[in-house]
Amino acid sequence: MASDQGTNQSVEKAAAVLNAFLAGQPALRVSDVARHAGLGQSTASRLLATLEACDLVQRDQLSGLYQLGPALITMAGVALNSHPVHREARQRAQNLAAELGLGANVAVRSGATLFYLCNFEGTLAPRSFVLMGQHNPLHATGLGKCLLIGTDAEQRRALLPDLPPYTPSTITDHAALDTAVEQAAQRRYATEVEELALGRACVASPILDRTGAVCAALSVSGPLSAIDLDTREAELSRMVIEAADAISTGLGYLGPADRIPTRLQAVR
Repeated sequence: MASDQGTNQSVEKAAAVLNAFLAGQPALRVSDVARHAGLGQSTASRLLATLEACDLVQRDQLSGLYQLGPALITMAGVALNSHPVHREARQRAQNLAAELGLGANVAVRSGATLFYLCNFEGTLAPRSFVLMGQHNPLHATGLGKCLLIGTDAEQRRALLPDLPPYTPSTITDHAALDTAVEQAAQRRYATEVEELALGRACVASPILDRTGAVCAALSVSGPLSAIDLDTREAELSRMVIEAADAISTGLGYLGPADRIPTRLQAVR
């Protein structure tokens, strides 16, 4: 586990222990944590005991297995509640999910991936897990295509040197991704049909901050039968754009410069 000069190795090791639980198994033995974190078993055991005392992990008394603790949920709630996009988008996304019966999602870009801030399930699009806090690829999602608006072709190639396939429909060619992002910018929405997962589709629209830059994206998603883009694309895109625009306005976006009153232009 490499350490940069000036960082605290104890904190790095504790973070590595917590990150071990992101590998796919919700409950781990001490030996599992040590292996995932690249630590000795005695070191992992001491760190787990310290983290348990802080409620950052918890240990099942019968099995002896560790899992993430409730203090992390409290921290996540504080982080979400202090995020301006989450605060502005949460209710509108929830209303959209209830009205359409589809999933409603809000994401921001995190490096070369998208990161979910909100995820609400509609009756037509149930899930067995929560998307909030998870990452997904930019090139294989409608949200991702919207989040790439504002980048040029060279920046996209540097950010995403490889475009791995997830299904036969995934965009794996940079020229095709360029076209998809340009189309999303022109139409103010993007679609995705079975590019990330078979049997699912989405319609997404960018969210703008007060400067007019894309800071997040909103989508509705669900099974192909519920999305039904052949007959519902116009309806769904209109509703998603309207909701995304309302969120942008709440974040301080006033519209293109030619729509801003002269008095406000002078202030700027």
